[in-house]
Amino acid sequence: MRFEDLRLNEPLLRAVRTAGYEDTTPIQAKAIPHVLAGKDVLGCAQTGTGKTAAFALPILQRLGRGPMRRNGPGRRIRTLVLAPTRELAQQIHDSFLTYGQHTDIRQTVIFGGVNQNPQARALRAGADILVATPGRLLDLIGQGLISLRHVEILVLDEADRMLDMGFLPDIRRVLAQVPKERQTLLFSATMPAPIRKLADSILHEAVPVQVAPRVSAPAPTVEHSIYHVEKPGKTKLLTSLLDHTPYSRVLVFTRTKHGADKVVKQLGRAGMDAAALHGNKSQGARTRALAAFRSARTPVLVATDIAARGLDVEDISHVINYDLPHEPETYVHRIGRTGRAGESGRAVSFCTGDDRDNLRAIERLLRTQLQKAEDPPGYTSPRITPTLPSARDKGAAHKSGRPHNGCRNRTQSGPGSGDPARSNRSRRKTKRRRARLPVGS
Repeated sequence: MRFEDLRLNEPLLRAVRTAGYEDTTPIQAKAIPHVLAGKDVLGCAQTGTGKTAAFALPILQRLGRGPMRRNGPGRRIRTLVLAPTRELAQQIHDSFLTYGQHTDIRQTVIFGGVNQNPQARALRAGADILVATPGRLLDLIGQGLISLRHVEILVLDEADRMLDMGFLPDIRRVLAQVPKERQTLLFSATMPAPIRKLADSILHEAVPVQVAPRVSAPAPTVEHSIYHVEKPGKTKLLTSLLDHTPYSRVLVFTRTKHGADKVVKQLGRAGMDAAALHGNKSQGARTRALAAFRSARTPVLVATDIAARGLDVEDISHVINYDLPHEPETYVHRIGRTGRAGESGRAVSFCTGDDRDNLRAIERLLRTQLQKAEDPPGYTSPRITPTLPSARDKGAAHKSGRPHNGCRNRTQSGPGSGDPARSNRSRRKTKRRRARLPVGS
């Protein structure tokens, strides 16, 4: 379907054409007519499906129909969009700016981690659309800088992500500030029970719109491979891969913020440009890192799972799981950053002996085994593939009193010492016996 078929007005169509779009995505074709009609929408769609335009375009058209005060301070917040992270909030704000460039509608964005004064000035100047993260929004409401009494449209984006980050109490506090008579749009990549319960409590006769693939069905254009490598060899393997693999942009995932910083330093010592993205970085540092990654000035971005969802960067050729995630669904979200819009992509994972259970869970979710990769040129360090004991072996070892790893127990005093528990009892008896001897014996 073409955007002209959705009865969008000329300023919006002009902006869409300027952005280089002609045909709608499935979520846009299904959601836009219902949003234009003023209906509540419950959308199940992942990042990268065109979801933002699915609510931004009809919201801009709806707001353009009503009267607006053109003098800045007289403007009231008529649309509120809640997003879980600073990066996603900024992306949504940028989309509103792009699609609304030929309209008189004003928008602003607020999020934590930066000085609030510029945001407060933008709010005093007036805005029709406010994109916000929950924490900073409630902070500014508490200071009397924001009123939500005139909100006509409420959007909750990435609702399941907000749930994962513990924002549900904050969302309920925000809901108490907005009018009950409003249009509500809720979008989520997955629909766990708490999100269903939230949707039932805030949506009125909502139209369900679902176009997201199953979480266990990653893009078919992504090639998966696995390296079995122990922790000391990870950095050398990563640098060797980056040295000998043609790529455009590479997104490397670590489990921890410290791990991301450490990998960036190690790559730097190897002469490779890389930047880190995680929650401990200041907003300025995060913005600069993303801008450098988008422009390919810094083609390698090392991130925690803050980038697994909500990061919309084109032409990521490789996703490397430096650390395998504990949750198999997170693997699918991570690799969803590559192989988008029909393009090919590669998902490369490093698996240590401690990660075997995580690997099995991922393969069960995908219903396939990840292909073992060949060593890159120049990588000569041995990769250890330990054989872990099965549950049956562990049980047998437990019953026999022998350690299941085949090694001598550290409490033994030497070769042939026998049962370590018996040796300990013998030592205690000897000490008691010596304590009873008279002095000088």
